[in-house]
Amino acid sequence: QVQFVESGGGLVQPGGSLRLSCAASGFTISSRAMSWYRQASGRERELVATIASSGVPIGYTDSVKGRFTISRENAKNTMYLQMNSLKPEDTAVYHCNARWHPTYNWGQGTQVTVSS
Repeated sequence: QVQFVESGGGLVQPGGSLRLSCAASGFTISSRAMSWYRQASGRERELVATIASSGVPIGYTDSVKGRFTISRENAKNTMYLQMNSLKPEDTAVYHCNARWHPTYNWGQGTQVTVSS
């Protein structure tokens, strides 16, 4: 059974940084394109960043370009999202999953709150 465990979120001031982790089990994350998604309260889930099976980042949503970096560590079967220059509008629960269907069961996510 495929499971994702997201971690690394927290409360940070505007302009701060966080690094999120997505540890996968039952699945090799390098076998497919993988993405970070986020869902703010009362809003639909949004695609944030995608990394190809080759390990090359292939896309970011416009609002995070230049601030967020997606990466992967195959030996740990873990994906990361480095988030810099955080803004209040980045506040959301962040999840990881496959980029395209079929996706897997969603993990609990990790809460990121950007506030002074």
